[in-house]
Amino acid sequence: MSDKEKKQNKVFLRTFGCQMNVRDSELICGLLQKAGYRISATEQDADIIIFNTCSVRKHAEDRVWSLIGSYKGSKIIGLMGCMAKNYQEKAFERDPSISFVVGPQDIHKLPDILKKLSVKSLLERKIWETDSVERPEEIYHTDFYQDAKHAYVVISEGCCNFCSYCVVPYVRGALRHRKHKDIMAEIHQAIDKGITKVTLLGQNVNAYQDGQINFTKILEQVNALDGLTEFDFFTSHPKDANLEFFKALHGLEKSAKRLHLPLQSGADRILTLMNRGYKIKDYLALTDSYRKIVKGGLLTTDIIVGFPGETREEFQETCAVVEKIGFNAAYIFKYSSRPGTEAAKMAGQLEQDEINKRHKKILDLQRAISKKLRSRHSDAKN
Repeated sequence: MSDKEKKQNKVFLRTFGCQMNVRDSELICGLLQKAGYRISATEQDADIIIFNTCSVRKHAEDRVWSLIGSYKGSKIIGLMGCMAKNYQEKAFERDPSISFVVGPQDIHKLPDILKKLSVKSLLERKIWETDSVERPEEIYHTDFYQDAKHAYVVISEGCCNFCSYCVVPYVRGALRHRKHKDIMAEIHQAIDKGITKVTLLGQNVNAYQDGQINFTKILEQVNALDGLTEFDFFTSHPKDANLEFFKALHGLEKSAKRLHLPLQSGADRILTLMNRGYKIKDYLALTDSYRKIVKGGLLTTDIIVGFPGETREEFQETCAVVEKIGFNAAYIFKYSSRPGTEAAKMAGQLEQDEINKRHKKILDLQRAISKKLRSRHSDAKN
């Protein structure tokens, strides 16, 4: 094999976004390795650069376009993930240096796509695959993990909640649950490779259902596995949280005592506009039950500031809820308008300066709360 052929056999993969994308990148690496490709640690050493992307926020998209432009035709560029599904063949118009576009449900096609590219001329290097509805089960069993002791395990894909600000249902499709026997088989295989901790993943993870097996029951099955020392999960939705779920967290000894439960807003009117499916009184009742049942359990959340039409008073309501609950940590995001979502069409889009001010204020508030809780925990240990 010539030096040029060896270089073209090496792929550099750059990942953006959530844990689902991290796991997708592992699946991609496993598929490519089985097809004879080598995964490179640096882009300089590879001829093929793949961007596994996120469309949840505009800032993430802008960063990807900027990085793609920096290569200036010196590499074979592939766009994968949520941006690929969002832009499809229009991605080639946005940046002609892109050679292939592959959606989240089409990643199993990647080895064949790279094979086709290897025999095409430069001008013909335009392939897109974004129309699949469901992935084949076998892609979850490539045995590639970045961490020797920890594995991400997808239990469901897609989402049907249609929160008005969110692009996920449009780019990842409807909610689909994997068969629980396939999930357990994947975890068994991971344990056989030395994995001792797993994180169960889904856009709406606690909505899991496969026949009579709901989310709580699959937690019980995972807890019973020999060789596993700890498990956790992301991301739960408040509308699917209940006492049975919390009691399982408390009673299952291998379950990490932490819960990520996105709040998004502390104002009922904004929650309705967001199509979140609960009110603040419901959320407060859930967090109160969680802390009573899972004593000492960590509680984290997501918050969006600057949603269209959010008044200063409604923003203050969110701050008040954050203070009342006292989250251990929070991911606080500036609202980002996403094309195709209902929120993008709403009146009352806020000025960026105002969003920035609100973001700083609630971020400072949460930092103070987190610092206080850490100090209290440290004092208790001493």
